[in-house]
Amino acid sequence: MNLNITGHHVDLTEPLRNFVVEKLGRIERHSDDMIDANVVLTVEKQHHKAEATLHARGANLHAAATAENMYTAIDKLVDRLDRQTSKYKERHKDHHAREGLKVAAEQLVQ
Repeated sequence: MNLNITGHHVDLTEPLRNFVVEKLGRIERHSDDMIDANVVLTVEKQHHKAEATLHARGANLHAAATAENMYTAIDKLVDRLDRQTSKYKERHKDHHAREGLKVAAEQLVQ
């Protein structure tokens, strides 16, 4: 997955960049369909905001989170993206395979 991290009014330090990469790795494990991700970290007065757009095959997932700490905002952002990727994965899962197993089990019982 290609990852693009940008900062507005934020110095993108190496620990902050590594934190984002580590957290987004959790989402990448859930789905192999992710093509690239754009993460924007912004500071406006006392609010730290993290936004991300994930491009997957067939969908674009977007989430944003605001907190008093940038690391907390990133955690919230990844939690929201994790929920969205789980829903996306569930929608595109082939549910017909389960029905085939039910029919095969019923035939064995008879």
